[in-house]
Amino acid sequence: MVSTTVAQTRPSEKAKFIQRTYTHLAGAVAAFIAIEFFLFNTGLAGGLASFAVANRFSWFLFLGGFALLGWLSSSLTARADSVNLQYLGLGIYVIAEALIFAPLLYIAANFYDPSVIPTAATMTLLLFGGLTTVAFTTKKDFSFLGGILKIAGFVALGLIICSIMFGFTLGLLFSVAMVIFAAAAILYDTSRIMHHYAPHQYVAASLELFASVALLFWYVLRIVMSLSSRN
Repeated sequence: MVSTTVAQTRPSEKAKFIQRTYTHLAGAVAAFIAIEFFLFNTGLAGGLASFAVANRFSWFLFLGGFALLGWLSSSLTARADSVNLQYLGLGIYVIAEALIFAPLLYIAANFYDPSVIPTAATMTLLLFGGLTTVAFTTKKDFSFLGGILKIAGFVALGLIICSIMFGFTLGLLFSVAMVIFAAAAILYDTSRIMHHYAPHQYVAASLELFASVALLFWYVLRIVMSLSSRN
């Protein structure tokens, strides 16, 4: 339990926490991009894509394994009082997300219009910026979204597992719904780090935001891909 939250600190401490959090978020995004460049340049992205699309159970194992790793690192970071442990959790999570994204980015880069990835990245950045502005300017506590997000998350996970097991496709409407889900998660996370995190948990805060941004980018990219022509 956090004794003093960021919202209870002086304005200068709040500003310092926000600066540190978003600096680390930018660093995590930069590290993610660097890892993707490495995976593409070494041919590992193509190998991961081949494994992921080999059959639906390969994709299930691929997502399941790295989702578990991501959850463990996120849990480690959120509970750690040590900044070094928080960095460890953030590093593990960024690597896991880069590996999960590699097959989708490889398919988007090689089988769709070249503008697909830049378009999705720009849309994600604009959406994140707008949602962050709303969260900070309204100064509202969006913690009430927690229960809704938890239920919606379980429903979405169930649909994804069923689609993999039974071979049906989750279409454009599901991706749109998940973008709305990710947008709500960004509002919730932005509010949560201010009202429930301690000033020394800026690395953990950046991981929580990174996870929501990654989710938003995943489904924005899928929407742009579905609306784009294949090569």
